[in-house]
Amino acid sequence: MENEDMTALALEQEYESLPFTNNFIFCKVMENNLGLCRKLLEVILGVKLRGVKLVEQEKQINILPGHKSVRLDVYVDDEQGTVYNIEMQTSKNRNLPKRTRYYQGMIDLNLIAGGMDYSALRRSYVIFICTFDYFGEGEPVYTFTNKCMELPWLELGDDTVKVFVNPYGEKEGMTDDMRSFMKYLRDNRTDGNPFVRSIDEQVREARNCQKWRMEYMTWELEMRDRLREAREEAREQGIEQGIEQGIERGIEQGIEWGIEQGIEAMIIDNLEDGKTEAVIIGKIVRRFGLTPEKAKEKYDEYAGQPV
Repeated sequence: MENEDMTALALEQEYESLPFTNNFIFCKVMENNLGLCRKLLEVILGVKLRGVKLVEQEKQINILPGHKSVRLDVYVDDEQGTVYNIEMQTSKNRNLPKRTRYYQGMIDLNLIAGGMDYSALRRSYVIFICTFDYFGEGEPVYTFTNKCMELPWLELGDDTVKVFVNPYGEKEGMTDDMRSFMKYLRDNRTDGNPFVRSIDEQVREARNCQKWRMEYMTWELEMRDRLREAREEAREQGIEQGIEQGIERGIEQGIEWGIEQGIEAMIIDNLEDGKTEAVIIGKIVRRFGLTPEKAKEKYDEYAGQPV
């Protein structure tokens, strides 16, 4: 009980200092401040949007029972019907390009029902706000669309876009909002920019929300319990597998030892009976399924032993 209390206290203290880049805080701020979410999209994409509405909080897409699902952090669309999935990425040890591909596919499957024409698929963006430069080329924003390799100017026109934000990138012509947002991602400082200051104010409000604080603590404790259970289960399975493998190896070694003892006994017994080398080798081949060459090796190994 004391350990649980200490863990809860540590989580409560942790929550009070969570930054915007924390996935929980990021989702709460964006989903509950759609005007700010729209502004963020405009800053990253360099476009003007008429309006943004929340499709569903932390959208969970399950296409088939028992198959891998995906949880979309911030899932919104605009008045033109364009869909935006915005994700905060703080771990570089993920295959982010393949993740965008998977997210894009799941979004498409969610948008179109069976029997509908493919023209019903809407323009969609998967946006990863990273805390690192995933591609290492120094661009503040990497935007990917499907183009023809032979004719780079020729777009496929499938209306899918994948965007990666790099807070360490620098480029001539960046807006003040974008440059300040990048700085905020790097060191959690607003530098007085109104847009970034608005984000930081909402982050502080999120930290002061008792309901969200309890939700975060409950979620974290559940995740830690699941992780502990998974590790314990893995450890137990590892022990069981080790025992099974040990038994299997022991049986195999026992069988090998028994065969070896049988060959040795046959050779010695037949030598005592005065059988010739050729006869004994023939018996080994028939009884134990060895090749004549292997049987000869065994004969040479044991025939010289004292009878």
